[in-house]
Amino acid sequence: MTLTDLRYLVALAHERHFGRAAEKCHVSQPTLSVAVKKVEEELGIQLFERSAAEVKITETGRKIVTQAEKVLMEASQIAEIAAAGKDPLSGPLRVGVIYTIGPYLLPRLIPRVHQLAPKMPLIIQENFTARLSEALKRGELDVIILSLPYEEPGIVAQPVYDEPFRVLLPAEHPWTAEKSISAEHLADDQLLLLGAGNCFREQVLEVCPSCRNIGGLQRTLEGSSLETIRHMVATGLGVTVLPSSAADDASTQNPLVSVRPFSDPQPSRRVALAWRVTYPRSGAIDVLRTAILDSGLPGVKPVGRKPS
Repeated sequence: MTLTDLRYLVALAHERHFGRAAEKCHVSQPTLSVAVKKVEEELGIQLFERSAAEVKITETGRKIVTQAEKVLMEASQIAEIAAAGKDPLSGPLRVGVIYTIGPYLLPRLIPRVHQLAPKMPLIIQENFTARLSEALKRGELDVIILSLPYEEPGIVAQPVYDEPFRVLLPAEHPWTAEKSISAEHLADDQLLLLGAGNCFREQVLEVCPSCRNIGGLQRTLEGSSLETIRHMVATGLGVTVLPSSAADDASTQNPLVSVRPFSDPQPSRRVALAWRVTYPRSGAIDVLRTAILDSGLPGVKPVGRKPS
């Protein structure tokens, strides 16, 4: 049994399809199929149930794949340890970032990282927190940028900055006469939210618990991204809540919208970096944190470092 065999098992477990798993591993389907069958014969147990419709993993197969992921992650550390010993700022850094942070942070972050570590290109993946977390634990990502709370065994989560929330309104909305908006008022208008399962949606509903009781599409409409929702607000469809990085420049970019802060205490989110405790390139993490804090996102307050 080789590390390559283990990669085939993990890919098949994730894809549940021989063709897709082979494509992911950059091999032919027969090559992957023969390798998986060889491992099953070597272990003397069936790991996958095959049918014309799908591939299902057995209970024992699931346990073996979990162990295989650990083995592959530990094996990958060998090259990373060697690279860190030479130069932790040389070689790609695989970074995951959630959808509600990426579009606003990355344009500012990437030039600063290039200045600080020109030999460290970023390989970036945007996704939901749960998917980024799994990729991090499997060793497919080196570090992820996400919103707290977040706790996982074997993972370090280091806060970087706090980001206040804003209310985005159509430019002619009556609330534009107010200097600040009370969170309770959100239930009095048509509130536009991200789809179910997005952590920022849940954070907004924590700000206004009574908004949970608004049913169907009569008062709460679901958008696919913060940018889509921002465009819907511009059409006059309703109001929304955005992080300051997505909101504070909105009115200058589009005269059809206005931005107002919340009344005190202002709701906010805490953004953090998370990485495996065994990850050896600590210098790369330090550069990424510095670059984030140097990015000048509007409205944010650094955690653990005084603003310059």
